[in-house]
This record gives sequence, structure tokens and C-alpha cells, in this order.
Amino acid sequence: MCVYEYYTYEDYVNWEGDWELIDGIAYAMAPSPLKSHQNLLSIVNFLFQKELWQCKKCNAFIEMDYKVNEETVLRPDLSILCKEDKEEKFISIAPDLIVEIVSPKTARRDEKIKFEIYEKEGVKYYILLYPNDKKAKVYENKDGFKKIGDFREESYEFDLNGCRAKIDFKEMFERQ
Repeated sequence: MCVYEYYTYEDYVNWEGDWELIDGIAYAMAPSPLKSHQNLLSIVNFLFQKELWQCKKCNAFIEMDYKVNEETVLRPDLSILCKEDKEEKFISIAPDLIVEIVSPKTARRDEKIKFEIYEKEGVKYYILLYPNDKKAKVYENKDGFKKIGDFREESYEFDLNGCRAKIDFKEMFERQ
């Protein structure tokens, strides 16, 4: 029988290092991301920032804690909120869009565990980026995540709570 220690947000804020907390179970984050991961994150952040610059209600956050509840704290690579969140220490409401950059070590967590949590919490768009394959999988939450498609060279326009952001995936992956 496998026994896990159970943790809460109160424990989480006192830990050293990089962690996520899912249903009371601590998950160590992967070591510092590779340059390709960091570069792709910078590019996707730049593209969304550029597209949403005129939209005063949208804000993008890189690797900011998203506190789902007392037992679950996630750290998406990129979160976009287009509604007010009065909390300063962490994101306390479901983001409009979340991007995760998938590596072999994070694939199961990003594709299954986080996918289900983001879906349940009402995240509108979930983008999984695969740097090695230069591919994005885009999902929209319409009574559950529905796959919009796989993107390599196409563009897609996201409707983020009234603000629009057209992302050119070809440009994103060419800059990587």
C-alpha cells in the first residue's frame, strides 16, 4: 500500500524549490527548463502581449501560481486573465487561456492531470506546445475541452472575454 503525505496551500508557501500541489500531493517541478523551453515561452508571451496590447482588461502572467483550492496549486507556463482578480500573491480565478510547454518529463502531468483540472475549473483555452515537434494542440472549453486542432503553420484567433488575439503558429515556431 502506498501512503502519501497530504499537504495544503499553507504548507506549499513554505517550501523551498519549485513545486506544484495537486489534490494535496506534492509534485516537484522539473529542473530549470532548457533554453528552447524558455525561448518558446518568451515568444508565445510576446505574441500574446502584442495582440492584447490594446485590451486593457487582459494580462499575461509567466509561471505564476494558480491556486485552484487549498489542496491544488499549479504553475502554468503562461496564463492570460481578461477579468479582474483581486488576489496579488497568486491567480485565484480560472484563467481565460493557459499555455503549457510540454517536455517528455511533464507530458503526463500536462496532457492528463492538468488538462482535467483546467477543464473542470473552466479555463476557456488550453494550448499545449511541443517544441521538439514544432506543434501546438489547441483546446476550447465548451462543456468540456474540445480539440480545435493541431497547429504548425496556421493562425488561430482566440476570443478572450471580448478581446481578440490572433496567433501565427508558423511565426512562433520559426522564431524558436
